[in-house]
Amino acid sequence: MTATALRPPGAGARPEDDVAPVQRMRRIPRWALAVAVVVGWVVVWYFTKGTDTLTLGGRENTDTHDTLTSFRDWVLASRDTNPIVQLTTSIAEVFRSSVDWLQRMLSTANLPRPVPEVGWLGVTAVAAWVGLAIAGWRIALLVTASFLSFGILGFWQDSIDLLIVTFLAVLAAVVIGMPLAIWIATSARANSVVSVVLDLMQTMPTFVYLIPVVLFFGIGASGAVVATLIYALPPLVRIAGHGIRSVSPTTIEATDSAGQSRMQRLRKVQLPMARATIIVGLNQTIMAALSMATIASFVDGPGLGQPVLDGLKINDVGRAFVPGLLIVVIAVMLDRTTTAASERAENVARRGGHQHERRRKLLLAGTGLLALVLVYVSRVSLWAAEFPESELGTSLASVADSASTWVTDNLSSYTNPFRNEFTVLVLNGSDDRPGLQSLLAESPWYVTGAAIAVLALVVGGLRALLPTLVCLAGIYFLDLWHDAMITLTMTLVGTVLVMLLALVFGVWMARSRRTDLVVRPLLDAGQTIPPFVYLIPVLALFGPSRFTAIVAGIVYAAPAAIKLVADGVKGVPATTIEASRSTGATRWQEITKVQLPMARSSLVLATNQGLLYVLAMAVIGGLVGAGALGYDVVLGFSRSEEWGKGMAAGASIVLLGVMLDRITRAAAADRSAPREPSRTSRMRWGGI
Repeated sequence: MTATALRPPGAGARPEDDVAPVQRMRRIPRWALAVAVVVGWVVVWYFTKGTDTLTLGGRENTDTHDTLTSFRDWVLASRDTNPIVQLTTSIAEVFRSSVDWLQRMLSTANLPRPVPEVGWLGVTAVAAWVGLAIAGWRIALLVTASFLSFGILGFWQDSIDLLIVTFLAVLAAVVIGMPLAIWIATSARANSVVSVVLDLMQTMPTFVYLIPVVLFFGIGASGAVVATLIYALPPLVRIAGHGIRSVSPTTIEATDSAGQSRMQRLRKVQLPMARATIIVGLNQTIMAALSMATIASFVDGPGLGQPVLDGLKINDVGRAFVPGLLIVVIAVMLDRTTTAASERAENVARRGGHQHERRRKLLLAGTGLLALVLVYVSRVSLWAAEFPESELGTSLASVADSASTWVTDNLSSYTNPFRNEFTVLVLNGSDDRPGLQSLLAESPWYVTGAAIAVLALVVGGLRALLPTLVCLAGIYFLDLWHDAMITLTMTLVGTVLVMLLALVFGVWMARSRRTDLVVRPLLDAGQTIPPFVYLIPVLALFGPSRFTAIVAGIVYAAPAAIKLVADGVKGVPATTIEASRSTGATRWQEITKVQLPMARSSLVLATNQGLLYVLAMAVIGGLVGAGALGYDVVLGFSRSEEWGKGMAAGASIVLLGVMLDRITRAAAADRSAPREPSRTSRMRWGGI
């Protein structure tokens, strides 16, 4: 018998003897284990740096890349015989013809007519009337001002084309997404299956969709609509499904007792009660579609993304500024319109009375008749069909270019040294001290892979280790290990800085109502701006470099992370905070010992979203000298012989995103799991 078995119960028994050895090992803080792994990694790096890094030259391809390119060639050669390609080609033709018809109606000449069927005056009048009908007169004024700005700044056609692509993608997303949302809301099995697909779709950075979409749907309008549809679909399915699923069970039971069928219950109860949530999902889908529609300019998609891309290619900030500004205008217009539309029903109910609704219908009838008159005028009058020329856009571009030149000439003496010091200290390191990039990318690939796997195990356990091993194996197989590690470096650095900002501003907003009132509108505005636009001012400040991509990623990801942290900290119960204050806790102790630990789930979610947002911008940063996987993807777009390498880069980005997503989720789940109480806690609570 063991000594423990011979010891009488309660006679000097030690609680730690009842705890398994593995559980006792887990009492070692995770940060200590992680630090030990990193220290060991640095020691190995010092003796092995620069060997077996799997570095490829900028135009060097491997057999894997050539195989992928051969697959592309086979698909192109089998367009007339392959049923899958024939199906995608047919779908592409539907989208292409739809965009072409809408363009001839609204934005381009419908030959032999030298102007569109409906001129700018008619289009603006109809858009304003729609805004009035669904959201009110304030939104009608906003829509009118926005449409007028398209023409005044000289980008009427590009702006309308962007709206056309966005509209078709959102329409298709609603047609496909609402049945899926209803399905996952009413079937647990469907929810578990569809959620996996949606997770994968939302983990992929936007760039990754473009390469396979071009292969099966072609370039131009069709490729732009399909890529936008794929990216915009998940928010509607998730949010609408959640809204339908969240309808009160008692309400559903009441309808069942009244003898309603499943379809009647859905149509008369669940969908009406979930309408506000569904419109929120539609808002997110519209914003996602607008964001992707601008990036789709890489596949020759119509819209404002093309002039922005042209400016970025030649590092001409002024040329990219005006179309970038109009993208922001469209984003704000669509965001405010859908938000106001979601609130209108509640406002009407609050005002009450059929008289108000009657006046509203009369107003809509009168303004609708006026809009039709203006549509007719725009068809018969050249001045109302073709927007008058304006030099304001050119003047603004000149001002922006002058401002960019001034910033470069006067602030470069400050921004460039800061960029260079940051690059050396954090990324590159030195011969005796590794930076994060040199540690990840200049260690032998098997050392880096083993270190990442062990860190995943420490942070998230087996549920993080297994997907990490699969993703690392995939990256190795795709022959872009070195570039993937550089992209991972930029993503990790950007995420750390995003979370520092999120903690500072999030806690500040949660503890100060005045700060929240000032900062939150700025964050809301920041979230409506498509990621493409962030590159313009950052490029003016820091020039083309990896640092530029990191800063753009921080600016893009920070608003969402800050709001998540602020809402999580604000959600800590007031009674808990009062209890901590009654014990004499200082403000710092209250934040670090009470509010942040209790908001842990929000912090983890903020980290997860920050990682994915920064990763997306690290890829787009390939346009501004960031190199790595972003450059490989862009190269795959621009040169047909590099298609395989671009596809491998896109797949590597997906694997990085999945790996980071699974590690953060596993860490959150592992931390929230119940733990064996320590000896101290047992003594404090009487062994309960």
